[in-house]
Amino acid sequence: MTLAAGLRAPAEAIRRARVAGHLGELLQGRLGPGGPLALVTLPCPGLGAEAIRAPGPLALDQPGAQMLTLPALCDLLAAAGAAPDGRFRLTLDLPPGGGAGASTAARVALLHAAGVTDPATVARACLASEGASDPLMFDRPERLLWASREGRVLAELPPLPPMELVGGFYGPARRTDPADLAFPDISDLLEGWGAADLAGVARRASLSAARCLQLRGPAEDPTAALAHGLGALGWAIGHTGPARALIFPPGAVPRGAAGALRAAGFSRITRFRIGGA
Repeated sequence: MTLAAGLRAPAEAIRRARVAGHLGELLQGRLGPGGPLALVTLPCPGLGAEAIRAPGPLALDQPGAQMLTLPALCDLLAAAGAAPDGRFRLTLDLPPGGGAGASTAARVALLHAAGVTDPATVARACLASEGASDPLMFDRPERLLWASREGRVLAELPPLPPMELVGGFYGPARRTDPADLAFPDISDLLEGWGAADLAGVARRASLSAARCLQLRGPAEDPTAALAHGLGALGWAIGHTGPARALIFPPGAVPRGAAGALRAAGFSRITRFRIGGA
């Protein structure tokens, strides 16, 4: 039976799952010189991965980006305790290597389609498969301080204040290296995070981004200047990829913001709101 035929199986036999990605991180860095690498993700509901599973022998159709080999999918399922069968189709509307969580979102979507939804189980399987993961297997990933190289929650955080963001991708794709721990210390930025208003969150995100760019580059990044010129409260980046976002109060994104980002070389411009209880 072909994959297309499998996907025409009775509706009750087909599982679908969509998992949202993110647009970089509000914070990412070391918790002290020898501490873990930790992050607070910036969720982006409009970007994500979708997986469909139909009955049959193990197969994987990826009409777009090739995120996993068939042996890697078999290993992922085994790590989660799922049966190594099913005809999967995986599609993404976020760029691999973009700092948008494509690798993790793809794996979480595949596991959800396989019937594995326990966040801790999914996190362990993703970490075994990737070597580093984002907390996209959780319902509210932005409410977690996440150790990305360990696949575990370091602390639970309160809801983010409501905010509106406009962003996209600046520069070439860059895949995450799980062995890369060369990030600045962000311990001070976590102090008072839970009590911070939107301006405080935006200021801390901007500092995290600026420290990362100073240490890791690229040197000629225009995001800070765009944020200042457009009156944003702050800005955020993909600390290991080209995702970029400007942070505004809800309803305060100026007309022409998307055009300004596009003129500066940004691609795949997106605008969205997050935060609140």
